[in-house]
Amino acid sequence: MDTGTTSTTTWTLRPARPEDVEAIAELRAVVTRPDLERLGRYDEHRVRQRLRDVYAPEHTSVVVADGEFAGCVTLRPVEGGLWLENFYLSPALQGRGIGTAVLRTLLARADRDGATVRLDVLRGSAARALYERHGFTEERQDPVDVFMVRTPMS
Repeated sequence: MDTGTTSTTTWTLRPARPEDVEAIAELRAVVTRPDLERLGRYDEHRVRQRLRDVYAPEHTSVVVADGEFAGCVTLRPVEGGLWLENFYLSPALQGRGIGTAVLRTLLARADRDGATVRLDVLRGSAARALYERHGFTEERQDPVDVFMVRTPMS
């Protein structure tokens, strides 16, 4: 289990369980709503169902901050490396360095394993800057998503 402390919050990553799916689906709906609405793509039911359809607890970690459910992240093995997805943090905890610390932890693990990491982020999302600060570069875009890649750092 990975653990860290930011200036104000102690956090850990714990393995996800099947029963975490509804809390994660709800968090996804809350976190992605502003960007999906801006893109004209928000659907109250679909935003939750898409998470339920791809939920893989065996590759997902739950972020626990100060003892409470605070977010999640999936790092799924794919051909050619890892796919980072479903990285959501409670809006109340954003801006405190937790997302950065979690991402740094996951990327250090990927670097140790020599794994390339790919992800997609909604066009116009502020999260893109976080990924760019950690070495991700754009591979391509479509009307909704920006696809990014990060090769292992030594």
